[in-house]
Amino acid sequence: MELAHSLLLNEEAYSQLGEVQKAEFIFDWLRYLEKLLLATSRSDVKEKQKTLVEQLLSLLNSSPGPPARKLLAKNLGILYSIGDTFSVYETIDKCNDLIRSKDDSPSYLPTKLAAVVCLGSLYKKLGRMLGNTFTDTMGNILKAMKSAESQGRYEIMLSLQNILKGLGAAATPCHRDVYKAARSCLTDRSMAVRCAAAKCLLELQNEASFMWTTDLDSVATLCFKSLEGSNYDVRISVSKLLGTVLAKAIISKHPGVATSRQSIRRVSLEEVLELLGTGFLRGSSGFLRASGDMLKGTSSVSRDVRVGVTQAYVVFVSTLGGAWLEKNFAAFLSHVLSLVSQLHPKVTQTQIDAVCGRRCVSFILRATVRDLGEKAQIAAAKDICQAIWKLKKVVEAMMSDSNLETRLGSTDVAASQHMLVCALQELGNLIHSLGTTAAPLLQDSSAGVLDSVISVILHPSVSVRLAAAWCLHCIAVASPSYLTPLLDRCLERLTVLKSSPEAVTGFSFAVAALLGAVKHCPLGIPHGKGKIIMTLAEDLLCSAAQNSRLSAQRIQAGWLLIAALMTLGSAVVSHHLARVLLLWKCVFPVSPKDLETEKSRGDSFTWQVTLEGRAGALCAVKSFVSHCGDLLTEEVIQRLLLPVPCAVDLLTQLSSILKTYGSPLKTPSLVYRQRLYELLILLPPETYAGNLCAILKELAADLTAPDIQVAASTFLLSHLCHRDDLLLLSPSLQETDHRFIEEQLLLDNGIACGSLEYDPYSIYEKDIEGDSVPKPLPPTLSVISSAVKLFGVVCAHVGEAQRLLILEQLLDSIKHAKGARQQVVQLHVVSSVSSFLKYVAGSKKNLGPEEMRRPTLALVMGALESPNPLLRCAAAEAWARLTQVVDDGSFTAALAQVSFDKLKSARDVVTRTGHSLALGSLHRYLGGISSSQHLNSCVGILYTLSQDSTSPDVQTWALHALSLIIDSAGPLYHMHVEPTLSLIIMLLLNVPPTHAEVHQSLGRCLNALITALGPELQGNSTSISALRTSCLLGCAVMQDNPDCLVQAQAISCLQQLHMFAPRHVNLSGLVSCLCVNLCSPYLLLRRAVVACLRQLVQREAAEVSEHAFVLAKDSREELTPDANIRNVGLEGALLTLLDKETDQRLCHDIKETLNHMLTSMAVDKLSFWLKLCKDVLAASADFTAVTCVDTMQEEEGDKGDDASVLTTRNDDKSHPFTNPRWTTRVFAAECVCRIINQCENAHSAHFDIALAQEMKKRDSRNDFLVLHLADLIRMAFMAATDHSDQLRLSGLEMLLVVIRQFATILEPEFPGHVILEQYQANVGAALRPAFTSETPPDVTAKACQVCSAWIASGVVSDLNDLRRVHQLLVSSLTKIQAGKETLSHLYNESASTMEILAVLKAWAEVYIIAVERHKNHKQPWKTTTSSEESVRNGSYSSDGLLDLVHADLGTLSRLWLAALQDFALLTLPSEFASQLPVEGGTFYTAETSENAKLHYYSSWALILHATALWLTSTGFVVADPDEGASNLSRPVTPTSMCQGSSSGAAVKSPEDIYTDRFHLILGISVEFLCSLRSDATMESMTASLHALQALLDVPWPRSKIGSDQDLGIELLNVLHRVILTRESPSIQLASLEVVRQIICAAQEHVKEKRRSAEVDDGAAEKETLPEFGEGKDTGGLVPGKSLVFAALELCVCILVRQLPELNPKLTGSPGVKATKPQMLSEDGSRLVSAALIILSELPAVCSPEGSISILPTILYLTIGVLRETAVRLPGGKLSSTVEASLQALRGILSSPMASAEKSHTAWTDLLRSALTTVLDCWDPVDGTHQELDEVSLLTAITVFILSTSPEVTAIPCLQKRCIEKFKVTLEIKDPMVQIKTYQLLLSIFQNPSPAVSYPYIYSLVSSIMEKLQEIDKRKPEDTAELQIFQEGIKVLEALVAIAEEQHRSQLVACLLPILISFLLDENALGSATTIMRNLHDFALQKLMHIGPQYSSVFKSVMASSPALKARLEAAIKGNQESVKVRIPTPKHSKHSGKNSSIQLKTNFL
Repeated sequence: MELAHSLLLNEEAYSQLGEVQKAEFIFDWLRYLEKLLLATSRSDVKEKQKTLVEQLLSLLNSSPGPPARKLLAKNLGILYSIGDTFSVYETIDKCNDLIRSKDDSPSYLPTKLAAVVCLGSLYKKLGRMLGNTFTDTMGNILKAMKSAESQGRYEIMLSLQNILKGLGAAATPCHRDVYKAARSCLTDRSMAVRCAAAKCLLELQNEASFMWTTDLDSVATLCFKSLEGSNYDVRISVSKLLGTVLAKAIISKHPGVATSRQSIRRVSLEEVLELLGTGFLRGSSGFLRASGDMLKGTSSVSRDVRVGVTQAYVVFVSTLGGAWLEKNFAAFLSHVLSLVSQLHPKVTQTQIDAVCGRRCVSFILRATVRDLGEKAQIAAAKDICQAIWKLKKVVEAMMSDSNLETRLGSTDVAASQHMLVCALQELGNLIHSLGTTAAPLLQDSSAGVLDSVISVILHPSVSVRLAAAWCLHCIAVASPSYLTPLLDRCLERLTVLKSSPEAVTGFSFAVAALLGAVKHCPLGIPHGKGKIIMTLAEDLLCSAAQNSRLSAQRIQAGWLLIAALMTLGSAVVSHHLARVLLLWKCVFPVSPKDLETEKSRGDSFTWQVTLEGRAGALCAVKSFVSHCGDLLTEEVIQRLLLPVPCAVDLLTQLSSILKTYGSPLKTPSLVYRQRLYELLILLPPETYAGNLCAILKELAADLTAPDIQVAASTFLLSHLCHRDDLLLLSPSLQETDHRFIEEQLLLDNGIACGSLEYDPYSIYEKDIEGDSVPKPLPPTLSVISSAVKLFGVVCAHVGEAQRLLILEQLLDSIKHAKGARQQVVQLHVVSSVSSFLKYVAGSKKNLGPEEMRRPTLALVMGALESPNPLLRCAAAEAWARLTQVVDDGSFTAALAQVSFDKLKSARDVVTRTGHSLALGSLHRYLGGISSSQHLNSCVGILYTLSQDSTSPDVQTWALHALSLIIDSAGPLYHMHVEPTLSLIIMLLLNVPPTHAEVHQSLGRCLNALITALGPELQGNSTSISALRTSCLLGCAVMQDNPDCLVQAQAISCLQQLHMFAPRHVNLSGLVSCLCVNLCSPYLLLRRAVVACLRQLVQREAAEVSEHAFVLAKDSREELTPDANIRNVGLEGALLTLLDKETDQRLCHDIKETLNHMLTSMAVDKLSFWLKLCKDVLAASADFTAVTCVDTMQEEEGDKGDDASVLTTRNDDKSHPFTNPRWTTRVFAAECVCRIINQCENAHSAHFDIALAQEMKKRDSRNDFLVLHLADLIRMAFMAATDHSDQLRLSGLEMLLVVIRQFATILEPEFPGHVILEQYQANVGAALRPAFTSETPPDVTAKACQVCSAWIASGVVSDLNDLRRVHQLLVSSLTKIQAGKETLSHLYNESASTMEILAVLKAWAEVYIIAVERHKNHKQPWKTTTSSEESVRNGSYSSDGLLDLVHADLGTLSRLWLAALQDFALLTLPSEFASQLPVEGGTFYTAETSENAKLHYYSSWALILHATALWLTSTGFVVADPDEGASNLSRPVTPTSMCQGSSSGAAVKSPEDIYTDRFHLILGISVEFLCSLRSDATMESMTASLHALQALLDVPWPRSKIGSDQDLGIELLNVLHRVILTRESPSIQLASLEVVRQIICAAQEHVKEKRRSAEVDDGAAEKETLPEFGEGKDTGGLVPGKSLVFAALELCVCILVRQLPELNPKLTGSPGVKATKPQMLSEDGSRLVSAALIILSELPAVCSPEGSISILPTILYLTIGVLRETAVRLPGGKLSSTVEASLQALRGILSSPMASAEKSHTAWTDLLRSALTTVLDCWDPVDGTHQELDEVSLLTAITVFILSTSPEVTAIPCLQKRCIEKFKVTLEIKDPMVQIKTYQLLLSIFQNPSPAVSYPYIYSLVSSIMEKLQEIDKRKPEDTAELQIFQEGIKVLEALVAIAEEQHRSQLVACLLPILISFLLDENALGSATTIMRNLHDFALQKLMHIGPQYSSVFKSVMASSPALKARLEAAIKGNQESVKVRIPTPKHSKHSGKNSSIQLKTNFL
């Protein structure tokens, strides 16, 4: 194929190819040429133009296929438009000659067609340049059309369209001729030709004004004619033509368009609508014919005309635009409604017609109003309301007519009903889509929406009553706050008007519809409503018999209410179950005998009522079974089943009852059957096993009944066929935007579409399609469809003999039926058998004995050859299922052979299509059939069939079957891939475009092939790349196909290719194809586009976005105008599409695509994304709301850009999004939150304003989130103050995210302030509306969360400013104080629980923060060092906040305790349910406890923490004054923990109350920490650990834990588990802190016991004291009973996890292993340090014996940590873990146990061993030297020497080794080590005990002296040496102080010369280095100090050495001089001195 890529055709390569390859080669060359011509320079093109033209024209003669001729024509056009045009006339003549040619042979046809296409293309490209040639061309083409066949006519029409497009107004002379030609084509036999003609006329009307003036009527009539017998594509094209022409007729009135031709007839809107109305009402028949037919009363408009006209209405309005519709909506509405009024009885003459007519009207209204903005939609809703009022008045006038006869006979009432139904349904739909944004409409009393709807509920027509009920349902779903008031209103009317039949049915419908709305409203309805409804229903059922006029209505209403009540779920139903079961039992007779007596007694009316009642009861039970599955216990099922046998008995008797009483019982008996069947389908078949045979007989009778006429094939079979096979049948079965009206056309004219009045019980069911009205089918149809389903189940469960019998019987019934009835019976029977086989296959059962196969096979075989394609489809599916359930290889092979034989012999289309699909289905279900010979023969036969060009149907079915085989054969198919692919390409290149269905099947085959090849497509071998090129070529052909479904196939093939071989798919080409089709009118194409985009952006979002943008910039008119990619990018276009789209699946995919794009690009294109979201949110923000923010901003003195929102609002033109719907705005708000989260993981500058501004200066392209803070706040404000509740929630969430992320960012311009501070007015304004009384509780709850986050964030430090938000919380606290009783009764009780808990949680968070700040403020060393921070946490804020909370703390603490008590009760296991309070808790009611639990789960943790803090603040000492009996009018008081308020007689003592509270908090925490679920939040865990910490901060609870050892152990075990299961360091640290407190509590307890024992036995001997502490006298610690052991386990767990080397098992030896010391992470160090502190505390909890048993472990671990983490750090620092281990060592060594008599000796031994271990760390292990830090080890030795009694360290062997270590260390060159060594020695020398210090002094002083003298000799060179010298001198100085009198003089004599040698005289002082000068200062200072102290020695030394004396004097003199010089800057000198001396502290000595 590479050879095809050249400017000129490579004829040499071309001539060597075979036929098929030639076509491929040509196509590839033409494709390449098109791109190349546009890229080549003009001169190059001109150079080769002649040859190129010749080559292209020669191709014309080689009969090119459809795709090639299209490209050929395009290239000619491009070539001439770039190059010279002089030879173009020859080309045109040549084409004309070809068209004139007399050769009519089929082989010549492609050449003629190619010539026609070329002409079109040339004129389109060159237009008027071609001058006058066009008249000849036109004449020639039009002449040729007369003799052309359908392909010719199709191409000629498209060519004419192109010629008109190119010539524009210049073609006027030919307009009439073209019009005439197109008229005849518009009613052509071929649908493709009709479409092409419509496109041609659409182009013509741009210039030919006569079409929308003088000939307007005839154009309209022509279009109506064209719609007769049309298909979906024709309807789309013709309706577009008709709508556009009519819109043009109206627009053209405006001056400017028609100035040139004054004679134009004006057309008014009324006339245009009248024209459309004529088509809708009378169709294509003229007035004369229609009137003739009317006299006969036969004519009925065909449905396809009506549907087409309906679409034309929509096109008409959308062409005129939204603004026009807003102005003219009232007129338009009244016209559209009048289409179904009494003026036109034809539309509504039968129920069936009326339903279809109503659907059309609904569609018109829905599709047109959908595109208006929300404000305009509200106005439209008001107009609809007006219409309803008017219609209602008309009805009332008639109803009040005194003459009863005329009143009931009046057809007018019936006729106005359809208008009302449409108006009500559309009002409902409109409000439903508006959601809570419809609030202003519902509140507007002048519109009176609710009143008008409720008043219509009493309308005499059932349809209207149902429509009104449904409208109420929609209102309730849209605005849940209206649900309860509406329900109350309807229940009240129902009770009052019980004696009016209309009221009983109407209001019961309304109540049922409202109950159905509850599941869409998460906040629910009050629980008590269930009881009211149940009582009312019982009352209606019981009073039905009292008045025969009302019996039927009351019975229906009663059961309807019960059935609807079941949808509320088991929480409500469980309370009424017993009564329902009783009613259910009473409806049916008890025994068969009673049934007989009933039969003998009743009359027609009683039977009607009885059947109605029983059907209702069955429906209620069905509703119960499907909505309350969890209540179906064994016992309930038994009681449910009691009446079933009787119900079945009645079923068998129905036919005889019908015979007796005739037709009035026909419908009731049908409904009864249907209800029973539906119930039985839901129940498990085992439950009615006894009745199976009876049921089966009835089913068989129903399916083959003699009187059934209707064939409802679509409804029965479509769910029995495989989804993919339905694509074969007709596009109308596929999903389109017009599905709602197109459905009618699937049915024969005798069948109605679904409608609500056919089954009132469906009003409460959840609708499948979301917002539209439920559409149950008429009973005649639904009975059959239920019977078919049930047949499958029952037939599978009866005995085999019975099964065989029934199948034989069904087979006979088909044979005996005749004519049309036979088809119907066959349809029903095949459906049932398919259903049976599907059920058997699904439940993995077997068909049974062999004789079952014959009748089944015969049934299926007959259907496989049925003329009904749907039946063939279902039969093919059943055929495959049959082999699946027989499961026998030979049987399968035999069946396949049958099909092979049929296909070989048969010539008729039906057999060939049926059996080819049967082969495909066999493969689908039995991959195993694919033994290679089978596969070969299948593929061979299907190849042949798919090339049968005489029958496109056969080709379509054969190719579809082939695609199934490719799919299921998998790897086995590889040998066939190449031939199949070349077959597909050959067909794609040759099948005419008019056969779109063949192309669709080809697309499916190609898709299956690509999937079968899979990742192999990435390969580079020649065979693979040839396959890949062919696949891409196939996709290219399909992309150029005019049919949208084929284009969708092409896109999904490219999507597959991109998945497997992304490098080989041209992304920019694919993206441009996607962008062009983004707004296609075809739903399936849009779906394919978005699905593909979704896949592309997962890998290459940025590239896709870039390609789309470049494409939009470059293209001039190719792109769809709807998607405004040029201005808002692909992302914006997708958002716009999301806003318009209603298809759920598509919307989901768009959101996913945008989310992927956002994730990968939002950070890089931040401004762009934020602007997008802001535009969407601001597009519909209320103007007033925005202004109010801006004025506030101005007051705050904000930056000037705040007016921007106002400017964008005023100028609508610049706005990319007009009136987005609330759902889109919610999505935009969610996107903003996602963007903030994305930035969190990106550059830190996003949250640092100083850095962001600096980086922005450096490079203006840099963009950071913090710079957009004003926009974020504004968006959050706009969303939070919207009408839509969902948007308010999203806005508050956004505000919360902004507060959390930006709270700590400082404002660089105002130090001490944060950047959010300037927005406090906005935050306050955004929150305030959420606290008004009418706000729903979920919004208030969210707002509380934001309030607490805002207060807690510390942004606002001024108390007065804080009060604004604080006040909101105070107001809500006041509101909830009254408890669960007084809160709003609009919603379920659990909603008020949610609100109360949200308020309490918010307060808890504020209180926790206040306490923390107060604590930090009291301990200033804890606060941050930065000055800003301390200003922010300044005194007024930290205490002030606590003071603010203090005011309400009394109330709060009580409410918190009550909430915790509720939580404790709710979390009890179910076995304690009986002990719970009957009326519920303080904040929840018993009935709603399940729902309430969720709210408690989300808020208990913070409340627990706050309560614990409050309890500790009171110190468990002050009993609350309110605490006893009086409790602030609270309904249930938490005074007595679990006994409720009943036993309040005995008032508890404060001690008891505190004990209860202590156990409440402890219990909740421990219960939670014990059973941590995987979804437990970090917040809850941290809060419960903090609560425990707070609790143990005060003595009283500590004494509780200390005195109860088991409790302590239990707690430690729980904490141990938390540490094991949770990796988070913060949680582990918090747990360790609690452990430390528990150990402290135990210590205190032990101390206390020892003290009291000493006091008691004061006089007694010490010996007799009992041993306190663990381990008693034996020292044994029992695991599980020992607190110390538990603590040890826990610490070991922490230490070993951080330092695995500590575990001897891991290291493999108990000894010391040579490992390199390691530095732990910061978190790790903290954990280890905390564990070590706990370890060091443990000995104090033990008795002396106990301490001996744990000491080795503790020492091992402590020294182990020291060894493993002793890393050398710069500057001689110690790592934090080493410091901790030294601290711990010190604690252990100085423990009193070391000196206690009983443990003294053991401790001494153990401590010696420990010291030995430390000393051993130095020695090389296994010959390798470890890199341990000497300072750490020396310090450890020092700690031992100083902290233990001398007998531990003074034994010679140890002492010697210690001294040795010091000596070695002094020799180390590292100055820092030396400095530290001197410091440590100093501390040892100063030890008061001579036994300790002297040995070291003796051994080490001499070496110190040597060192100092050495320094003295070579003079220090740097500060380090200076420091060493200083430290050495300090040591000597200390020695002098310690020494005994007689030795002191010697020491001083050694010291002085060294010091004096460093003194400088005044000359040297000036030139000396700073180090020497510092040394001089230091030496002088020391001498001044020593001189006076030891004057006698000093004098004697001076006397003996005059040189020293002279030097000293000179130095002192020089010093005085320099002091004089330095006097002017005393400050500075002092400062520098201070800085240079490094202060070193070792904090553990």
